[in-house]
Order: sequence, then structure tokens, then C-alpha cells
Amino acid sequence: MRKISRILLLCLVANFAKAQTVKTASPNGKQVLTFSLDESGAPTYSLQYKNKTVVAPSTMGFLLKDANALQQNFRVISYDSSMHDDTWHPIWGEESAICNHYQEVKITLQQHDAEGRMMMITFRVFDDGIGFKYDFPTQKNLFHFIVRDETTQFNFTGNHHIWWLPGDYDTNEYPPRESDMSDIPTYVSSGDDEIFAKTPITKPSTQTPLMMRTNDGLYINVHEAGLRNYSAMNLVYNGNNGFQSTLVPDAVGNMAYMIVPCSTPWRTIIVSDKATEILASRTILNLNEPSKAAENADNWIKPMKYVGIWWEMHVGRKTWDYAGSQVASQNGENKASGVSKHGATTKHAKEYIDFAAANGFGGVLIEGWNTGWEDWFGKWKEDVFDFVTPYPDFDVQEVNRYAKSKGITIITHLETSGSITNFERYADTAFRQMRRFGSDACKTGYVGKIIPRGEHHDGQWMVKHFERIADKTLGYNLMLVSHEPVRPTGLHRTYPNWMACEAARGNEFNAWSKGNKPFHETVLPFTRLMGGPMDYTPGIFKIKMSYYSGPSNPNQVHTTLTKQLALYVTMYSPVQMAADLIENYKDKMDAFQFIKDVAVDWDKTVYLAAEPGDYVMIARNQKNSSNWFVGAANDENARDLSVDFSFLPKGKKYVAKMYMDGKDASWDKNPESYQIVSQTVTKDSKLQLHLASGGGAAISIMEVE
Repeated sequence: MRKISRILLLCLVANFAKAQTVKTASPNGKQVLTFSLDESGAPTYSLQYKNKTVVAPSTMGFLLKDANALQQNFRVISYDSSMHDDTWHPIWGEESAICNHYQEVKITLQQHDAEGRMMMITFRVFDDGIGFKYDFPTQKNLFHFIVRDETTQFNFTGNHHIWWLPGDYDTNEYPPRESDMSDIPTYVSSGDDEIFAKTPITKPSTQTPLMMRTNDGLYINVHEAGLRNYSAMNLVYNGNNGFQSTLVPDAVGNMAYMIVPCSTPWRTIIVSDKATEILASRTILNLNEPSKAAENADNWIKPMKYVGIWWEMHVGRKTWDYAGSQVASQNGENKASGVSKHGATTKHAKEYIDFAAANGFGGVLIEGWNTGWEDWFGKWKEDVFDFVTPYPDFDVQEVNRYAKSKGITIITHLETSGSITNFERYADTAFRQMRRFGSDACKTGYVGKIIPRGEHHDGQWMVKHFERIADKTLGYNLMLVSHEPVRPTGLHRTYPNWMACEAARGNEFNAWSKGNKPFHETVLPFTRLMGGPMDYTPGIFKIKMSYYSGPSNPNQVHTTLTKQLALYVTMYSPVQMAADLIENYKDKMDAFQFIKDVAVDWDKTVYLAAEPGDYVMIARNQKNSSNWFVGAANDENARDLSVDFSFLPKGKKYVAKMYMDGKDASWDKNPESYQIVSQTVTKDSKLQLHLASGGGAAISIMEVE
């Protein structure tokens, strides 16, 4: 920690004996956090940004089972303030160097009753917002406790406009809702495009991250950081411009089991008067613990692009299960080819490996390779998969050998079907087999209700499971991508092998449902991606599903082709899939060139323009390279955006290759229309981009030699 100069540091204790108020400012002085005890001894906090109240006084605390609440009768017994300023370097990320600069204050409270229980609240005030958490130190009268609920309030100053998801306990795969706060109680699921069974929503609640825009021009994001050994936080609307935290319960209704000493995750509030600064925030990442990986982990943790046997199952060309595919052939569904519809065959896997190697990709994902898919979904069956036994037409050892000979790693798919105890029994066996055959990465899946029954995807029991798997794969030197997990909270800093998660409504919904509306990908950067990278699986070139099943199929991807290219930049992940069938790229190799060129690891990121739900435009500098890439993603309204190239170094010339919507393009009527234009640009250049309805643009910027 180095000495800080020329900063505004405000840490006042006003009338400490009576009011017990602590006020703390961010290093630049724009964010001001005030903590105090009210007349009942309840801890409260408030937040101001540039002298505007963002969070009005809001109480903090817990309801406990079989014990008095930790809500009132507190007094401040000590406080400690310190400044922190350092820079750390992730193995991979949106920047190669991340500044971690904040003012911290730790306030120790004690209830003035016979038990005298102690609780510490730690605030960190950054230039772009705050984080706070609860700690319970070792003490005489509190050894363990059961949380009935957490009662942290977030009281805002108006009926803000919000982007949100319903407060489900088991899935994040809802389409985003956009409304005012007051509209939350009127939400009723139509069920039209909700494929999976949902937890009954009995309270007007939202998940986090929750994104807001105020009438006076502020942008606010509420989430959490470092979710470990605790339940995920939802927010219950209080009917008066505010929310109260509520936790995901377990099978018997308890929210969390705590053994002292212990801590909660951080609650985060990011605030700015610029939408781009919300996207640029690294506060959630900074609040997580440093990496647990060894210093040489960058030898095996490798960002990459990949292809896979996946989309063809979603569009109905292939199947996951072997037995079902044999029945389909016998019934004449595949008469033209006379072969099985099973996707994960040795021969087909080698075709994908060859394509990946020829186009400079690093991995091939293979789903449906292992036995059990005939009876895997919705059966409450505990032992569906053993995670090691392949189908008869898939030689797992030979496929891995062939991949390694081509410089490709196999991404081994391990679907649990929600049976967690079964997966944990087999996990070491599965990971040892992966290491023995040479697979460097796995994709886990958690489709369906959780076994043991009554546990939820976002409850404490599962949160601990997800961390155990991240820790275990780290020990085996395996990269991890998780689907259907709890929503991310920046833990990829602690576990840099945990490359990405799904935890939202991904691209596959476009194949077999009403799909994702055009504004979907302009909301996700402000919500889901605040917590970490998403495996969104972009790169679909055959937009309309009628291509596979005839004109009666109305389903389609709700973007243009060039917006699919833009998503490689705007939807950050260190592992990006070219998700379409490889045959669909072969007649559009000029557009596919952008996917081949675009990087997945970055030295610097510049947020050029953004408005939640409308558009996002981002520029990124490839790590250890002079190459830059720009992505612009649009909602359903056609618009023009100006690209200012001032992020480029002075005195250098670049060729900007622009992949743009065709003049007649739109997501619904002509989504595959595109044009490619190149021109020389410098730091002083400015260009106009036209984005079609549901459209986008992608630009590769390479230095002129």
C-alpha cells in the first residue's frame, strides 16, 4: 500500500458519543458514504454522488432463527479507517492492469443487552461506488447462528426506471423486463416463452444485478461481490421507491448457516452520470479475493475461441442421446443419409477439430458424448450420468488424441441434470480421466431441479458446490465454464480458471422459443455481465430457423448477422464460441474472417457509447498487440453512431475493416444482409456507422506496417 497525495479524504466522526456518525468519501471525493445509528440503535447508511442523494438512509441487519434479531440496540465501540491504492494484473481480462483504489472504514458494533453480540460492517468507497459487508468476529455469546433473512435496505430517491429479472431461485433465463420500480408488483409471467419450470414468485422481487436510470441523469447498479458460503441476494420492492434484501432459502426455509468467525458477500452500488462508466467499473472484481492460482497458472489457463457439436442439436439436425437417434433412423426420419442422428460421434468430432485447427481456434466442445442422455431431464433421477462412459460411436481417447495432434483441446461437457450429490461422487474420476486423455477444459451443466430435493440453484448449498468445483478444477489444472449456475459475482478473480458462466438467457433460446428480443444484448452488459464473463455463444450466421425445418417455423435469432459479430466485443468472455454449424460459415468466409481475427484477451477496453436497453459500443485493444476491435450492438430501433478513434495511439496509421449491416438489413426481414468496407484511420478519424433494426457493426483495426 503506497502513500497517496492530492486526494480528498473525508472521514469525520460527528458528535461521536451521541450520534455516532461516520462519513467517508471516495478518493476523488465524488462518492460520500454516511453511516450512523438511529434512535433505536439500528445501523443505517446513505450514499451521495456529486452532492446528489443516491441512497436515502437505509437500515441494515439480520433476522435470526431461534435468536434475537441483529437489527437494533447497537452502539459503535470502534471504527478504523484506511486508504488502499494498488494495481493488480489478472491472468486474463478486459484490461491487463486493474486499479484498486478505495477508502475503507470498519465499524464494530455491539448490542447493549445481556448477550452483547458484536457485528462489524466494512465499507469500501471507490470512485465509482461502494461495497459493504457484514463480519462476525469471534466472541463469547455468538458461536453459530441461522439466518432467517437479511434485512439490508436500498432506499432510493424516486420511482427510477429499471432493467430487471423476476426474483426466481432457480433460473436467470428470463427475458429482461424494463419498467419503472412501481411496476414490479404487476408482473405476472405469461409462460409464453418461459421454457423451464420456475420457482413460484410470491413477493414482488428482482434478482441482481439490478440496473436503474434516474430522471435526473444518474445510472445506478446494485449487485453483490464475492458470493461464497452464503445465499444469493434478491431484492424485494417495498412499494416506496426502495428495496430490501432477501436471501434464497434452503429446503427447510432457512437462508444461511453461519459459524463464527464469518462474513457475508459484499453488497455493491455502482453510480455514475455516464452509462459507459457503469460498464467500466471494476469495483465488483476488486472486492473479490486475489487469485488462488499458482504463479505459473498462465501456462495452462488459456483464453480461446472454440467451435462445437452443440447448435445442431438445438436446431434439430442432431440429438444428444444415442438410443433416441437410432430410433429416429429406424422410423425413417433420417432416410436420406441412412445414418444415426447422434451428434457426438468420433467422425463428426474430427470434422470439428479439423475446422478449428484450420481457422486458428483453440477448442472443440462436444455435448452428448457420454451415456445417460436418454433419461436425463425432469425425472428427479439421481444417477443419470457417470461422466466417464462414452457412447459406442464415440472413442473419447482417440478424439482427445486427434485433437492434441492438431493443437486443439476438447472441452468436455459434464451435464449433471441437477443431481449434485451424484456429480460430486464422480467429479474426481471425471477430472482424472480428462487429464489422462488430455482435455484441458470442461463445461458443466445444471439443467433441472436440484437433487437433493428442495435445494435451489442460488441457495447457500449450491453456492458452496459451485465454489468446490471451481477449486477442484483449479487443483487439476482444468479450465471451467458453468451453465445454469448461480449468477457470477466476480469470483473469476479468485479462481481465474473459472473462465465464464451462462447464468442468463443465452443465444440458444433463439433456436426453439420466441427467442431474445433485439434489445436483450444491450441490457446484458449492464446486468448479468457486471458480475463476470458470459458464455453467450454468439456467431450464428443462419438467422432464421426455417432454414432447418421449413417455412412454418417462425423462430429466429433476433439480430442481424453483423450484430452477431459485434457480440464478440460487446459480450465479454475469454472463451468465445463460434456457435453455428461449421457448414454455415463456409459460404460466408469473408464475414467469418472477423471471428477468426477478433481477440479474446485484452490490454485495454474503452467504452465509446452506451445506453441500457438501446445500444452499446466498445473498443478493445488485443493483449500484447497493436490490434484493436470495435463492436456496436443495437436494439430494435435503427440508428447512427459516431465512432471516435481517439483511443488509437498518436502518429500511427491503421486499416479499419468494417463489417456493417447492409443497406436493406433488419433483424426480422433481411438479417443476413451485410457489407464489408476498409479504410485507413488514425487517432483523429471519426466515422459514422448505421446500425439496422436489431443490427450492429464490428470493426477490426490493424496497424499499417
